Amino acid sequence: MNNSKSKLLAFLCLALLLVNTTCNEDDLPINEVCDYNVVINQMLYNEIDNENSLTIQEAILNDNCLELLVSASGCDGESWEFALVDSGDIAESSPIQRFLKLNFTNNEACLAVITRVVSFDISDLQMPNENEVLLNIEDLSESFLYQY
Repeated sequence: MNNSKSKLLAFLCLALLLVNTTCNEDDLPINEVCDYNVVINQMLYNEIDNENSLTIQEAILNDNCLELLVSASGCDGESWEFALVDSGDIAESSPIQRFLKLNFTNNEACLAVITRVVSFDISDLQMPNENEVLLNIEDLSESFLYQY
């Protein structure tokens, strides 16, 4: 019986060692998933009025993800809701331009200033026969060239 316990223990140790060495973090594919998808809706775009309740501090394009560093008052920012809304209008310039607003809902009644990163998949903003689009985001001083 003692011999069978030793064999079982050796087998379990070998199995754990095998499981531990079969998957290296560096071997895993990077799955870049954005928090939200962009919404293309002119009626919603026209209705958005955040009344300066949100500050966009920085915007970074990361492949098809637009990452926004945002700040607003709140408790922890966990209940915040976001939508990046495109007007559907396309300015025929070179490069073509699209117009966006960040819709923000904040029901938190705390006075702390919270900063967090939120990301949006903007691949739906790609235009046929084009390889770049200039993104104009309301309340952001710079436009961003989205190349795909």
